[in-house]
Amino acid sequence: MAGELTEEPIDTAERARGRARRRDFWRVHGSAAAVVALGGALGALARYGLAQGLPARPGHFPLATFLTNVAGCFAIGVLMVAVTEIWAAHRLLRPFLGVGVLGGFTTFSTYANEVRQLLAPGTIVVAAVYLAGTLICALSAALAAMWLTRAGYERLRRARKESR
Repeated sequence: MAGELTEEPIDTAERARGRARRRDFWRVHGSAAAVVALGGALGALARYGLAQGLPARPGHFPLATFLTNVAGCFAIGVLMVAVTEIWAAHRLLRPFLGVGVLGGFTTFSTYANEVRQLLAPGTIVVAAVYLAGTLICALSAALAAMWLTRAGYERLRRARKESR
């Protein structure tokens, strides 16, 4: 009949393949997903603690979010140089610290929402300073961290070499 719903026959082989794909995914990627989730929870708790310690006042520069994003970018600069150029890290360290902890700690969504809230008569200058200042300082922090980490490691390497 027209308009009547009919059930497709259940393809048990297709269902079994789907279950196998899901099982394989979790077998291969489950540990990474778990450490990202754990790291994200820890990073978000740290961000929450900082926000509670430095609460944002309406119409004022959101210092907690600014410090969170700049510090997070500095830390990611150190981490990426360390795990890609200095030492071979466990395969789960980068997802745990980089994606999890630092991803949960830093916050683009709060930054964007705070800029939007500051885009009001009387706070446009604060919004512009916050908008540009965060980008400039966060990128500068990441670059400085990368440079300092490389320079510090090189200095340490030379000192070890000379002490032999």
